[in-house]
Amino acid sequence: MAATPLAHETGAATPQPPSQIQPQPAPESGPHADMVRLAGLHAEAAMTAHFANLLGRGPLLGAALIAASACVAGFAFGHAPIAEIAAWLLLMLAGCGALAKSYRQAIRAPFELVPLRAFAEDLKAIMLYCGFAWGAGAYLALPADTGLTGILMFSAGAAALFAITLRNKGTAIAFLAPVAGMSAFAAVLRPLQDGALASALVLIGCAAIAGALYAAETLMTRANRTPALNSIAFGRNFTAPQ
Repeated sequence: MAATPLAHETGAATPQPPSQIQPQPAPESGPHADMVRLAGLHAEAAMTAHFANLLGRGPLLGAALIAASACVAGFAFGHAPIAEIAAWLLLMLAGCGALAKSYRQAIRAPFELVPLRAFAEDLKAIMLYCGFAWGAGAYLALPADTGLTGILMFSAGAAALFAITLRNKGTAIAFLAPVAGMSAFAAVLRPLQDGALASALVLIGCAAIAGALYAAETLMTRANRTPALNSIAFGRNFTAPQ
């Protein structure tokens, strides 16, 4: 009786148990895969357009920062020490210089997502610094006899101006938060006229601006939803990243 040859002698592969068999991925082709890629390209294009618009508002923001600082300095001239006004203007000019440097780097590739995203991140950090620098003006630039209208225009008015200029919630909040805190503290600690009342009104006004920013973003997100393309690609309602 002839012996049965072993598997390794015949060169045949040893069969694996079903639990160890790895499924082969399906080839990424066909209409469904094409629509998935199209939806991804659409989301990337929307994000690139958003960051490009933010980059385009950079020069306008810089001009608004310089003009607002000059207005505050003109208001304080003759009522506050020149050295303190000059020190505050230097703080603001440093922020404008950082903004100009970041803008020059990003404008070299104005339609590439990576540098545009880097500019958006830099802008948020720059506006956070500018918020603290602007809030320092409540101690350095504003005269001690500044009334309710003056402190509200300096804090909530400036925050609203730059929020309208930026039209970006995260960056506007980065400026708004330190301005509100430092102006409210300055109204009590210096103190300014009607210190406690002025501090409360500053916080209320800045909170109202923050609420308006969140409401505007919610409305804009609902208006910009594009479920048609993504529902085809994913088989369900899907909102592209804003």
